[in-house]
Amino acid sequence: MPQHVPSRLRAALPRQQHHSAPPPFPRRIVFLAHRDLGNPSAGGSELLVDRLADGLSRLGHQVTLLCGGPAAYRDYRVVSAGGTYGHYLRARSAFARQVGETDLLVEVCNGMPYLSPLWHRGPTLCLVNHVHTDLWPMRFGGPLAPAARLGRRLEHWALTGARGSGLLVAVSPSTAQALRGIGVERERIRVVHNGVEEPGPHTGRSAEPLFVAVGRLVEYKRIDLLLRLWERVRPVTGGRLVIVGDGPERERLERLAGAGVTFAGHVSEAEKHRLLCAAWLLLHPSAVEGWGLVVTEAAVRETPAVAFDVPGLRDSVVDGETGVLAAGESSFAAAWCALALAAERRERMGKAARDHAAQYRWDRTVRQFRAVAAEAVRGWSP
Repeated sequence: MPQHVPSRLRAALPRQQHHSAPPPFPRRIVFLAHRDLGNPSAGGSELLVDRLADGLSRLGHQVTLLCGGPAAYRDYRVVSAGGTYGHYLRARSAFARQVGETDLLVEVCNGMPYLSPLWHRGPTLCLVNHVHTDLWPMRFGGPLAPAARLGRRLEHWALTGARGSGLLVAVSPSTAQALRGIGVERERIRVVHNGVEEPGPHTGRSAEPLFVAVGRLVEYKRIDLLLRLWERVRPVTGGRLVIVGDGPERERLERLAGAGVTFAGHVSEAEKHRLLCAAWLLLHPSAVEGWGLVVTEAAVRETPAVAFDVPGLRDSVVDGETGVLAAGESSFAAAWCALALAAERRERMGKAARDHAAQYRWDRTVRQFRAVAAEAVRGWSP
């Protein structure tokens, strides 16, 4: 820039004139997400964002999480934009008021969108756990069906038309396929898998049959179906079924539960570790997942999974090797019984599951995401 330009005029010039090229990695990164990990309703999506934010912070990035609901203190900055649903309307003003300049805005798209490309002038990246096409009618059925149709259309438009040529990160090949199915171009999608922690020492397998399901108690997790199948399985296997997690469906599910069922609610990481080590099988009856993080968490404890052959779970479970993918309810119950009665086969699958999970670690996830973040910044044009 010519030196004779007055300083006050130089300061008024557009910022992009001061940079000949973007940095190799975005330094200031903001995640825009529904919840913080400390929220009582937090699940796998919140854990993924926390691990990414924490890992990027350790690599020297300035990371902020802008979310709804309660915000906990972390090594990175967390800002609450309002209540559970109100923050969708306040996200834009909260971003302008409390966040300020950023090199990359990462919108975590889990159903209801923030439409950040419409109001944020700068590079954006969309992180998608799963497309909610089939989940909208499960959440809004009967007289609320019009709301389900509206939500589905808004989500599809936000993932396709609103984002222009921007990149999207899918957490599994299933999610990538679902994005392509609603019209997102293949070349805009990058797959970054979830990671898993090193679990620590094994605390011992249960001497009696113990089966564990872990997840938020909401409709699409289909714990009610699991309870029905348990009535068919229990006379064959005996033992206990432990349901870990909480949510709006808990009261109804407790009324449905028969003998041998325990609802553990929220548990500590230490207790989750103990249960996954002790379990004979992890049971995952969900209708759809982005990845199925708990499958990998169980796998590192050498606990195989029985799940349905649905998006996400068909990525995290290697059918016949690290667990069994069932086509329907009867085959799920049959696989459950067969593995419960075959100790050697369970042990082989558990060791295969542990070996398979070894390729998924959070540090690798963070590095892959960081590379995509840099690509998103390089590819953005005003």
